[in-house]
Amino acid sequence: MNRVRSGWWKVEAFFAGLFGLAAVVTAVFPRWIEELGLEPDGGSGSAEWGIVAVLGVVALTSGLLSRRHFVVRRLAAEKGPRS
Repeated sequence: MNRVRSGWWKVEAFFAGLFGLAAVVTAVFPRWIEELGLEPDGGSGSAEWGIVAVLGVVALTSGLLSRRHFVVRRLAAEKGPRS
């Protein structure tokens, strides 16, 4: 039997929000990585924009997976228990 996990979409939605927020914070305050004492790009700023892009892609992917699992759960609930 293929059981749909009811809370998995909530976890993915949480991480989508978390990574989305991290992407926005990094875009607004891009020098946080230099504040840690790291200079991965020699001060050019390209590493920060790469981090923003990666965080954005992870947030988008997690959000799409969350939506997919929510829809699957809703459709399974509408269909009712299997006989």
